[in-house]
Amino acid sequence: MRVMMRVHIPVEAGNAAIKDGSLPKTFQQFMETMKPEAAYFVAEGGERTAYFFFDLKDLSSIPPAAEPFFMRLHAAIDITPAMNFDEVRAGVATALKAI
Repeated sequence: MRVMMRVHIPVEAGNAAIKDGSLPKTFQQFMETMKPEAAYFVAEGGERTAYFFFDLKDLSSIPPAAEPFFMRLHAAIDITPAMNFDEVRAGVATALKAI
């Protein structure tokens, strides 16, 4: 299942992680392990935030994806299912049959 994972990093933890080099290493490790189809990095609410879109093989894949961000960056994480347009179109067509 494709999911979107939002990683929201507090300013102080992010600053420390940049200074000690763990922020780029943590992102690099995630990119190599989870192989997201897209990754975006933004400032949201004045804090560093990353959005990753990737295939979640099963629920047991959540801890390996999330824990490095929790442990190293004190991040807040949200994971939610995400659909592309073809999936939305198919889902709407199915929903219309049920009405």
